[in-house]
Amino acid sequence: MCSAVRFVDAEGNLYFGRNLDWECGYGEKIVYTPADYAYQPAFNAEDRNHAVIGVGIVVDDTPLYFDCANDAGLAVAGLNFPGYAQYAEDSVNFTTNVAAYEFPLWVARSFTSVDEVAEALKNVTIVAKQINDQYPVAMLHWIIGDATRSIVVEYTASGMHVYDNDIDVMTNQPEFPVHRANLINYINCTPTMVKPVKWAGAELKPWGAGLSAHGLPGDPNSMSRFVRIAYANAHYPDKQGEKDNVTRLFKTLSSAAMIEGMSAMADGQFEKTMFTSGYSAKTKTYYMATYDDPTIVATPVSDFDATSNKLQTK
Repeated sequence: MCSAVRFVDAEGNLYFGRNLDWECGYGEKIVYTPADYAYQPAFNAEDRNHAVIGVGIVVDDTPLYFDCANDAGLAVAGLNFPGYAQYAEDSVNFTTNVAAYEFPLWVARSFTSVDEVAEALKNVTIVAKQINDQYPVAMLHWIIGDATRSIVVEYTASGMHVYDNDIDVMTNQPEFPVHRANLINYINCTPTMVKPVKWAGAELKPWGAGLSAHGLPGDPNSMSRFVRIAYANAHYPDKQGEKDNVTRLFKTLSSAAMIEGMSAMADGQFEKTMFTSGYSAKTKTYYMATYDDPTIVATPVSDFDATSNKLQTK
């Protein structure tokens, strides 16, 4: 399972990040794809040569990104969506066909804004093509954000769905409209201090802060995590400067983090937040922390050779 969030600081700079929750890692690293990398799309999509940085693995000289961002400040993350995601079995004539495994890379290589992505997706088919026999097709949906807004992209049995994400968070199944509607169940939750009230002749006084948020769900299922991270993102105070905004990003994501022992999968293994990652468009820096080492490591784009045509990892 996974959780993701987007916000901008007071100066309009994008901060975008995610948790990846699973039972094991995949050897993921920070992967940099320079503008001159020879990306060959799986079907008929075009490569517009934006440089990309993010968290992923490299398979057959192709970056498979869990999440990434480009040099224009556009970011994308894929989140687990089994039971709902259903891609086309083959390419469709007269549409732009994109393999599911390359979707984050294609978005980040090709566009400068969410508006551009949303317009292009009107004629896109996502195809259930494997990169090779070792890696099955992952059933995902995606959150895409820039400094102006975010969208959620879901490809299901009924086709392509692009939703305006006015809450700027995402988790897993069910579909985004269900998550969005469910927030109304928590409309009474606020961060304000509860005032004393009278019941008959008794004055009831709060014993401390937090009572006004009573009812927020604390379990690890995806609908509950959506509510918690949406609440945290909506009420976190604005911060100044890179350090405080990166702290905000990681603390907000920690509100939906999964601790080992909380939630067992079908095979009996426990899910946990394998890593938390995030991008600052202000400094063009990718940040990452892992379950075993919560130290936030900063990797700026300037650490890589932008003049190369080779994939680079760190």
